[in-house]
Amino acid sequence: MRNTRYDFESVIDRAGTNSLKWELFDDDLPMWVADMDFRVAPAIEKAILNRAAHPVYGYTIVPDELFEAYAGWWKRRYGLEMSSEDMAYSIGVMPSISSMIRCMTDVGDEILIQSPVYHVFYYVIEDNERKVLENELVYENGEYRIDFDDLDEKLSRVGMMILCNPHNPIGKIWSEEELDRIADLCIKHDVILISDEIHCDLTDPGVKYNPFKSFDNVVRCLSPSKSFNIAGFQSSVVHAKNAELLEMIKRQMHIDNSDSCNVFATAAVIAAYNESEEWLEELKKVLYENKQRVNEFLANELPVVKFIECDATYLLWLDCSALNTPSKVLSEFLRQNQGLFLSAGIDFGQNGDSFLRMNIACPPKLLNEGLLKLKSGVIALNNINRLSKNI
Repeated sequence: MRNTRYDFESVIDRAGTNSLKWELFDDDLPMWVADMDFRVAPAIEKAILNRAAHPVYGYTIVPDELFEAYAGWWKRRYGLEMSSEDMAYSIGVMPSISSMIRCMTDVGDEILIQSPVYHVFYYVIEDNERKVLENELVYENGEYRIDFDDLDEKLSRVGMMILCNPHNPIGKIWSEEELDRIADLCIKHDVILISDEIHCDLTDPGVKYNPFKSFDNVVRCLSPSKSFNIAGFQSSVVHAKNAELLEMIKRQMHIDNSDSCNVFATAAVIAAYNESEEWLEELKKVLYENKQRVNEFLANELPVVKFIECDATYLLWLDCSALNTPSKVLSEFLRQNQGLFLSAGIDFGQNGDSFLRMNIACPPKLLNEGLLKLKSGVIALNNINRLSKNI
């Protein structure tokens, strides 16, 4: 057990809390949705308890202190200048993106995303009666890269692109050069770029995150919900230097009723950004150790599943192509055979069908259980496949 100031070892029973991760499905070990199983930072817990001690929980305004907390965080950690005039409050990144799709594109328009990518991008586009256009990432020698020729051609057909940085599910931080090339192409084709940066703080220790630099048509979606595991408070901001663009977004979010503030959200966000930086740095070390544990386990115990190197997020993208089994079938087999729930790669795009996504943001005890279940499930599947071939 490593010597830490904060408790990242204890297994916390989440039964009876209406947990999406643990109670939506009847699985022994859910390692799918992006939700951590660690106790929240002490400063956040204290701030929530302090607010809860006041017995009135009425409608809440967004105080200047919240925007100042965002601005201070981004200036301190990433050297990015922000002000309250550049930001608009929202209940979440995906509600913000949904509003932007409605106010900046028309029904039937194509919107570009880079697959394999966060599956909700597909839903939010299609549910708003727009069409998905994919710039498929190129997978070679265990690494992903952007096909810029394809991106150039497809940006000429759209008015909006949604970028994921760091990229979910592959855990890649796009380089400054790659981001500059994307910006240049968006400017060339007059495309609005929405940059989802919700996982930005969850880098490996010592690894630099590259925020998307501002240009006239870029909107950045920011939130501490993944970094500090406070998604249940439903709080985020959109950041844009283009005042006209930001005002358009504010109007649409108001129409969509997605700009209201949870009574506990501001306390949680301010405590996260102003008082919980040390907790985050410790968390990043724990996540990195978990990542190395998975890498070593697969190499030594289950080499048929390949670890994809990544430098951000707590979501691992596992190459299961050697199993020759569709990801939905593989995911469901692991659930039925082992009670282990990993996300099927096909959910992130057709080019993800040889992969599984694994959430490793949990105490080592649960991670070890998950790895053993994964190994046992793969062995059981291979035994069944061998038996069927001999029948």
